[in-house]
Amino acid sequence: MNELTIGFKRLGKRKIKQLHITFAVKPETLKALVMACVRHEVKKYNEKREGVSILPFLGPAEIEAQGQTGKIAFGDSPNNTLAVEKEAMENALIAFKDGLYLVFIDDEEITDLDAPIQLSEQSVVSFIRMTFLSGTYW
Repeated sequence: MNELTIGFKRLGKRKIKQLHITFAVKPETLKALVMACVRHEVKKYNEKREGVSILPFLGPAEIEAQGQTGKIAFGDSPNNTLAVEKEAMENALIAFKDGLYLVFIDDEEITDLDAPIQLSEQSVVSFIRMTFLSGTYW
Protein backbone atom coordinates (compact mmCIF):
# COMPACT_ATOMS: atom_id res chain seq x y z
CA MET A 1 0.00 0.00 0.00
CA ASN A 2 1.71 3.15 -1.20
CA GLU A 3 -1.24 5.37 -2.04
CA LEU A 4 -3.94 6.77 0.21
CA THR A 5 -6.74 9.33 0.03
CA ILE A 6 -6.99 11.60 3.05
CA GLY A 7 -9.90 13.88 3.89
CA PHE A 8 -9.41 17.29 5.52
CA LYS A 9 -12.40 18.92 7.20
CA ARG A 10 -12.93 22.12 9.13
CA LEU A 11 -15.69 22.14 11.69
CA GLY A 12 -18.57 24.31 10.61
CA LYS A 13 -17.75 23.79 6.93
CA ARG A 14 -19.42 21.27 4.65
CA LYS A 15 -16.63 20.88 2.13
CA ILE A 16 -14.08 18.11 2.63
CA LYS A 17 -10.75 18.58 0.88
CA GLN A 18 -9.37 15.34 -0.56
CA LEU A 19 -5.64 14.75 -0.74
CA HIS A 20 -4.21 11.84 -2.70
CA ILE A 21 -0.79 11.03 -1.34
CA THR A 22 1.78 8.43 -2.33
CA PHE A 23 4.16 7.20 0.35
CA ALA A 24 7.72 6.09 -0.28
CA VAL A 25 7.44 4.01 2.90
CA LYS A 26 4.15 3.00 4.50
CA PRO A 27 3.63 5.02 7.71
CA GLU A 28 3.47 2.80 10.77
CA THR A 29 2.67 5.48 13.38
CA LEU A 30 0.47 8.55 13.45
CA LYS A 31 3.58 10.72 13.65
CA ALA A 32 4.95 9.15 10.45
CA LEU A 33 1.60 9.73 8.72
CA VAL A 34 1.50 13.39 9.76
CA MET A 35 5.12 13.88 8.65
CA ALA A 36 4.39 12.30 5.26
CA CYS A 37 1.39 14.58 4.76
CA VAL A 38 3.38 17.67 5.76
CA ARG A 39 6.26 16.66 3.48
CA HIS A 40 3.81 16.24 0.57
CA GLU A 41 2.12 19.59 1.17
CA VAL A 42 5.39 21.52 1.65
CA LYS A 43 6.72 20.09 -1.60
CA LYS A 44 3.52 21.04 -3.44
CA TYR A 45 3.53 24.55 -1.89
CA ASN A 46 7.19 25.18 -2.77
CA GLU A 47 6.77 23.90 -6.33
CA LYS A 48 3.90 26.33 -6.80
CA ARG A 49 6.05 29.22 -5.50
CA GLU A 50 9.04 28.26 -7.66
CA GLY A 51 7.04 27.78 -10.84
CA VAL A 52 7.40 30.54 -13.40
CA SER A 53 4.59 31.39 -15.75
CA ILE A 54 5.39 33.93 -18.45
CA LEU A 55 1.79 34.40 -19.49
CA PRO A 56 -0.67 33.15 -16.92
CA PHE A 57 -4.09 32.49 -18.37
CA LEU A 58 -6.99 30.25 -17.60
CA GLY A 59 -8.57 27.95 -20.11
CA PRO A 60 -12.17 26.78 -19.95
CA ALA A 61 -11.18 23.63 -18.01
CA GLU A 62 -9.32 25.63 -15.34
CA ILE A 63 -12.20 28.10 -15.01
CA GLU A 64 -14.66 25.22 -14.59
CA ALA A 65 -12.47 23.46 -12.02
CA GLN A 66 -11.89 26.63 -10.02
CA GLY A 67 -15.57 27.53 -10.27
CA GLN A 68 -16.35 24.35 -8.33
CA THR A 69 -14.35 25.69 -5.38
CA GLY A 70 -16.05 29.10 -5.51
CA LYS A 71 -12.98 31.15 -6.40
CA ILE A 72 -11.46 31.80 -9.80
CA ALA A 73 -7.93 33.24 -9.76
CA PHE A 74 -4.89 33.35 -11.99
CA GLY A 75 -2.79 31.67 -9.34
CA ASP A 76 -0.08 34.30 -9.14
CA SER A 77 0.98 35.05 -5.60
CA PRO A 78 2.91 38.07 -4.34
CA ASN A 79 4.47 35.85 -1.66
CA ASN A 80 7.30 33.76 -3.07
CA THR A 81 8.70 32.69 0.30
CA LEU A 82 9.34 28.96 0.40
CA ALA A 83 8.16 26.81 3.28
CA VAL A 84 10.78 25.14 5.46
CA GLU A 85 9.93 21.46 5.83
CA LYS A 86 11.44 21.03 9.30
CA GLU A 87 9.54 24.04 10.69
CA ALA A 88 6.30 22.86 9.10
CA MET A 89 6.72 19.41 10.68
CA GLU A 90 7.40 20.91 14.11
CA ASN A 91 4.33 23.14 13.78
CA ALA A 92 2.15 20.18 12.76
CA LEU A 93 3.23 18.18 15.81
CA ILE A 94 2.70 21.12 18.18
CA ALA A 95 -0.73 21.77 16.64
CA PHE A 96 -1.71 18.13 17.19
CA LYS A 97 -0.52 18.18 20.80
CA ASP A 98 -2.44 21.45 21.36
CA GLY A 99 -5.62 19.89 19.99
CA LEU A 100 -5.91 22.11 16.91
CA TYR A 101 -6.73 19.08 14.77
CA LEU A 102 -7.90 15.52 15.31
CA VAL A 103 -7.04 12.42 13.29
CA PHE A 104 -9.42 9.55 12.62
CA ILE A 105 -8.51 6.32 10.85
CA ASP A 106 -11.50 4.19 9.88
CA ASP A 107 -13.76 6.15 12.28
CA GLU A 108 -11.42 5.64 15.24
CA GLU A 109 -9.70 8.66 16.77
CA ILE A 110 -5.94 8.29 17.13
CA THR A 111 -4.69 10.32 20.08
CA ASP A 112 -1.11 9.08 20.46
CA LEU A 113 1.50 10.16 17.91
CA ASP A 114 3.56 7.04 18.58
CA ALA A 115 0.62 4.62 18.38
CA PRO A 116 0.99 1.99 15.67
CA ILE A 117 -1.54 2.39 12.85
CA GLN A 118 -2.81 -0.07 10.28
CA LEU A 119 -3.45 1.44 6.86
CA SER A 120 -4.84 -0.26 3.81
CA GLU A 121 -5.91 1.18 0.47
CA GLN A 122 -9.50 1.12 1.76
CA SER A 123 -8.64 3.02 4.95
CA VAL A 124 -10.49 6.27 5.53
CA VAL A 125 -8.16 8.83 7.08
CA SER A 126 -9.64 12.13 8.23
CA PHE A 127 -7.95 15.21 9.65
CA ILE A 128 -10.44 17.52 11.35
CA ARG A 129 -9.29 21.07 12.02
CA MET A 130 -10.66 22.44 15.28
CA THR A 131 -10.03 26.12 14.55
CA PHE A 132 -13.16 27.44 16.19
CA LEU A 133 -11.66 26.39 19.54
CA SER A 134 -8.66 28.63 19.03
CA GLY A 135 -9.69 32.24 18.81
CA THR A 136 -9.06 35.68 20.22
CA TYR A 137 -12.14 35.84 22.40
CA TRP A 138 -10.17 36.28 25.63
